[in-house]
Amino acid sequence: MSQLEGLRAKFTKEKLILALAAPLLAIVAALILSSLVIMASGKDPIHAFTVMLDFGSKSDSQVWIINKAIPYYLSAAAVAIGFRMNLFNIGVDGQYRVAAFFAAVVGGALSLPGVIQIPVIILTAMAVGAVWAGIAGVLKTTRGVSEVITTIMLNSIAGSLIGYFLSEDRLAVKDGNLFHTTNIPASSHFFTIPTDPKPIYGTIVIAIVIGLAYWFVLGRTRFGFDLRAVGRNESAASASGVSVKRMVVTSMLLSGAVAGLVGMPTLLNESYNYGTDFPAGVGFTGIAIALLGRNHPIGMAFAALLWGFLERTGIQLEFEEYAQEIVGVMQGVIVLCVVIAYETVRRYGLRAQQRKVGAELGARAATQDKAEVSA
Repeated sequence: MSQLEGLRAKFTKEKLILALAAPLLAIVAALILSSLVIMASGKDPIHAFTVMLDFGSKSDSQVWIINKAIPYYLSAAAVAIGFRMNLFNIGVDGQYRVAAFFAAVVGGALSLPGVIQIPVIILTAMAVGAVWAGIAGVLKTTRGVSEVITTIMLNSIAGSLIGYFLSEDRLAVKDGNLFHTTNIPASSHFFTIPTDPKPIYGTIVIAIVIGLAYWFVLGRTRFGFDLRAVGRNESAASASGVSVKRMVVTSMLLSGAVAGLVGMPTLLNESYNYGTDFPAGVGFTGIAIALLGRNHPIGMAFAALLWGFLERTGIQLEFEEYAQEIVGVMQGVIVLCVVIAYETVRRYGLRAQQRKVGAELGARAATQDKAEVSA
C-alpha cells in the first residue's frame, strides 16, 4: 500500500470515529449533567433512571410514546425544511393550529364518504398551513422582513383568529365549559393499528410518508440541492442560476404545508374536533426536536420518541416525589449537549480535514520527487 493510500485509509477511519463520537459524547454529557441536576434536588439519579426505564418499557407507555411522537415528528420536519435553507420558521405552532381549526370546520360541515372526506380534510390543513407560512415568505422576499419576526406575529394572529371564530354564535358549539367545532363524522375518522392495551394512531403513516418525502426531495432531487445551496451561500446559488426569492417562498410554503399536518393525529385519531383544549405548543417543541435530530429524518424520529419517553416517564417521577421540573431540565440539557457535542466534533473534524489535505499534498510531492529521481 502506498503512502497516499495509507493516509486515505487512516482518515476514512477517523471520519467514522468522528461520526460515532458526537452522539456518544452527547449521551455521556447529558447523563452526567442530568445526574448532577437530580442530585442537586436531593434525590438519587440512579433510582430516577431506573424508574424511567421501567415505566417507559411498559406496553401502554410505549403506545403513548409513539402516539405522542407523531405530531412531534411532523412539527420537527416542518421546522427542519426551513433550517435546511437557513430559515427559522418559528411560526409552526400558529400554522398547525390555524390549519387544524379550518380543517376541523370543513370536516364537520361535510358529510362525504371517508375515502373522500379524509383527503379533503388533510389537503385543507396543508393548504391553510402553506398559506399562513407563505405570508412570511412573501414579506421576506418583497420587503426584507425577517421571517422570525413575521412568524412570531403570525402565531399571535392565528391565536386571535381562532379565538374569534371559536364561539357559539360563529363556528363552534358549546360543550360544558368548552367550545369546539362540529364533530367530524365517524366515517371520516382515521384508522388505528390494534395494539394492547390501546391502539397506535394510523396517522403514523402520514409521518412516515413525510419522512420519506423529506429524505428524497431534499437529499435526492435538484430542488433539494438548490434549497440546500441557497441555505449555505445565497450569492453562490444566485450566481449558478438559482432564484433565491423563489426558493425562499417555496421553502416557506412547504414548511407550512407540513406544519398543517401536525394537528391531524389529534384531529383525526383522538378529538375529532378543534376545541379550546386542542394541544398548543407542539410547534415550539418541534424546534428542539429538529435540533436534537440534526435535521435528519431518522435522527428526528429518534428525537421525537425520546421526547415522548421523557414526558411519559416524567409523570411517574412525580409519583416518586421528584420535582416536576426535572424532566424539563433534562430535555433542555439533552438538546444543549447534542448541539455542543456536534459543534465540537465538527470543528475538530475541520481541523483534521485540513491536516489531511496537508498530508496528502506532502505525500504527493514526495511521490513526485521519488519519480523524478528514479527518472
